[in-house]
Amino acid sequence: MEHVLANVGRLAVGGVAAGVIAAGIALPVVGGVGFTLRDVIDGFRNLPSSLREGPLPQKTRLLDATGTQFAQFYYENREAVPLDRISPLARQAVVAIEDSRFFEHAGLDVKGTIRAVITNAQAGEIRQGGSSLTQQYVKNVLVEAAETEKEREAARAPNLGRKISELRYALALEQKYSKQEILERYLNVAYFGAGAYGVQAAAKRFFGKTAAQLTLVEAATIAGAVRSPHHTDPSLGPQSRARLKERRDVVLDRMAELKMVSPEEAAKAKARPLRLQLNVQPASCEDSGHPYFCEYVQREILNSPAFGQDPAERAKRLIRGGIVIRTTLRPRIQRAAEHAIRERVSPADTEVAAEAMIEPGTGYIRALAGSKLFGRNPGNKKNGPYTNFNLPADAAHGGGVGLQAGSTFKVFTLATALAQGWRFNQGFDTPGVLTPSAGYRDCAGRPVNAPDVQIYNASGEGRGGPYSLSTGTWESVNIFYMMLERKVGLCATMKTAEALGVRRADGGPLRPVPTFTLGVNEMDPVTVAASFAAFAARGRYCEPLAIAEITDFDGTRTPVSPTCRQAIDPEVADAVSHVLRGVFAEGTMRGQDIGRPAAGKTGTNNGYTSAWFAGYTPDLAAAVSVGDIRGPYRYPLTGTRIGDTYFGQVQGASLPGPIWVQSMRRALAGTYPTYFHRPNLARFGGGVTPGLEEKDKERKVRRDPETGEVLASPERDEQRTRRGARRFRDDLARPRFHRPDRDLPPRFHDQPWPQPWN
Repeated sequence: MEHVLANVGRLAVGGVAAGVIAAGIALPVVGGVGFTLRDVIDGFRNLPSSLREGPLPQKTRLLDATGTQFAQFYYENREAVPLDRISPLARQAVVAIEDSRFFEHAGLDVKGTIRAVITNAQAGEIRQGGSSLTQQYVKNVLVEAAETEKEREAARAPNLGRKISELRYALALEQKYSKQEILERYLNVAYFGAGAYGVQAAAKRFFGKTAAQLTLVEAATIAGAVRSPHHTDPSLGPQSRARLKERRDVVLDRMAELKMVSPEEAAKAKARPLRLQLNVQPASCEDSGHPYFCEYVQREILNSPAFGQDPAERAKRLIRGGIVIRTTLRPRIQRAAEHAIRERVSPADTEVAAEAMIEPGTGYIRALAGSKLFGRNPGNKKNGPYTNFNLPADAAHGGGVGLQAGSTFKVFTLATALAQGWRFNQGFDTPGVLTPSAGYRDCAGRPVNAPDVQIYNASGEGRGGPYSLSTGTWESVNIFYMMLERKVGLCATMKTAEALGVRRADGGPLRPVPTFTLGVNEMDPVTVAASFAAFAARGRYCEPLAIAEITDFDGTRTPVSPTCRQAIDPEVADAVSHVLRGVFAEGTMRGQDIGRPAAGKTGTNNGYTSAWFAGYTPDLAAAVSVGDIRGPYRYPLTGTRIGDTYFGQVQGASLPGPIWVQSMRRALAGTYPTYFHRPNLARFGGGVTPGLEEKDKERKVRRDPETGEVLASPERDEQRTRRGARRFRDDLARPRFHRPDRDLPPRFHDQPWPQPWN
């Protein structure tokens, strides 16, 4: 016995220390350690009896609008589950190998710890653990509660003082909780290796299944990992997996010894391989199925005071809080945006496309997509198929400084003019070139003219002539809109844009310059799509919203309501929609449509530095931008190959427009079309543009006197002829059917298809 006690004095680690406490209960002095029974008793008396148990760090999960998870964040990969969702075999396996007398003792297994101290002392090393499951739970809780590395080291320190603390807390917990409750807490806090905390995370990490589905072999494997999780981590290679299998077999033998399973069952299980199915558990937006949306939500949380007083507290809650965030992402719409971009722009291209799709009337962001993969390029190269910029978003949500929005900004001047009483056919004559040397003032009344700048129409044609509000919009005439902005007021135009949520992508104030209406301010697709969505919602602007509901770790649900306001008069919004519908029928997007009523505006910047298309139906709005990621001014969109197509120059209708059309078609496929409200023609119809009627006569064009729409023209007649010929050919190609002997019955419809007002 003296030899044993001498060895005990030299060992003050792991289960031996707990054995020393147990031995100290029977012996007045433990040689060499310097602790007496009185020291132990005093240590107990001076310790608090209640263990502070904070919530365990759990992963935050992001769900789409259908409830499917697409991303997660965590400090520790843990998913706490109740005991009834853990396989009975897993419970038995852990108890068998870690504390077989767990259901018999009151927090300290005196018999087991004395046996452990003698065995370990004789061997001169740790062979058996002396801590009960309750004590192990206490240790894990103390480690989790540690704020610094020094505190964590103290919580793991292999000394008798720590063991005294653990025992004091363990005895108190045995009075506070039932055995089943302690077991549940232990199984959720313990580390099993490979980054898996808790038995649920371990089951998913090791075998790709839940803790409730674990078989005998799998349960024994996981139980075997808990003693030395870093030593048996299966993700570290063949040697670690071999050690894990040895531990699994030890567990199976112990379960057979305790008659939890039969010897035959244990032998059969030991003969089987591990059959691991290691599943990587993503913990960042780079690993997400929808990384741009994930990044937007992550930045939303880190920027919001609702999630904490400062960014550090918010980040801590994000990776430790165990919250479930149901987002506004619609998988079908998201896939539509991703496919439309992928089919036209390659991740390897330096030109990048980005799209945001937003629901009018709620501000729900339904999709965020970009042409590049999200993450770091190999070797951290600046240019490559990956990017760390959130391409569809502003700087506050991980994006860059944005791209000049181009002629999409003309809609704010259009809305301002309509609000001031302008009519669809009202307009004026324009010169071939314009110098904005006078008449432009900011909202403080200061002149902001640009006498050294010359403005030309799109592509620099320099063509002047008469244009109305409608024709000037459809043909996107720069000089017309510069003159219109001067007439309605630069400040008034800027206030309209601000009311519709427009702000620069870099977070700075809008620049009050004469070319404001030509879109010189840098924007992001989310902001532009949200502003256009307000027209679809009859002037009701809603802040872009990516989070629909938050569920805390305790199950408390907090819905996130849209933040909306009536930004402009509903009738003005209806009139804007009417004019923008003509962009597809009469203007820059002629020949492209989505098979249902839609409105929109192209945007091509001076020098082709960027290109845009923004548009909407009453059900969905979207904005698409294209620019060179290396810098739009140094690398304009001219003479370049994007995807499989060569472009002499990229315009709003040549690349962003087709991406928008395809994504909207797929996003809305199978849904019932919604029609726009008819504009108030008594308020907006008619008007006079000097010289336009004469110009139309020369071109043999006949227009609707109220709306300005082309009713007849040589081009339209030719299009109708071509359409008729095509239909005739298609009709000839169709198989012919014999008419039945009796007359066909009349055709009935349960729900008649609504007809557009025009």
